[in-house]
Amino acid sequence: MSFGMIALLVLSLLTLFGLGQRVLDRLHLSDRTALFAMAAIFVGGLIPPIPIGRVQLGIGGCLAPLALCVWTLVKAGTGKERARALIGSVVTGAAVWVILRMMPAEPEKIVIDPLYIGGIVAGLVAWLLGRSRRGAFVCAVLGVLLADTASAIEALSAGADAPVRLGTGGALDAVVVSAIIAVLLAELVGEAAERIARGRRKEGAR
Repeated sequence: MSFGMIALLVLSLLTLFGLGQRVLDRLHLSDRTALFAMAAIFVGGLIPPIPIGRVQLGIGGCLAPLALCVWTLVKAGTGKERARALIGSVVTGAAVWVILRMMPAEPEKIVIDPLYIGGIVAGLVAWLLGRSRRGAFVCAVLGVLLADTASAIEALSAGADAPVRLGTGGALDAVVVSAIIAVLLAELVGEAAERIARGRRKEGAR
């Protein structure tokens, strides 16, 4: 079982026990919706990819996360927040694609799996660009999916003989890692900023 699937199981248990409720509320996700989404990604990762022409689409690593991003965008507060999340997703995807292109070709020179590196980069960039918890989440997940799509298009343009895989293999892990990092950073930094602001208001009221 991959790291991404283990993380999904842990997050599901935390959700069942009511932990992380504030984060879900700020993402505009109910416990039921969050559990359904995580189950869809987990089970989708176990199902063979869907062949569409020369492309094989993974359910857990592509379709289910994409559907969750669309749901989050629909629930976003304003059009400005949606636009910022979409623009941030493109920038995040570009950053991940560039970083992965810079990775050494020799496997023995790579300390961390490139897909995990992509997830970490996506999470950090998404946190910087997304601003809100929802924005950071969408930027991270869509960024990973866009980078994966760019790699698939590149392979198709190069005339790859083998089927091009999108959202398969370690893509699920990259999606989960990026989402966790982006949302946790947004939550921790956002909470710290709110506490500082409350402290200043109290000092000003004295």
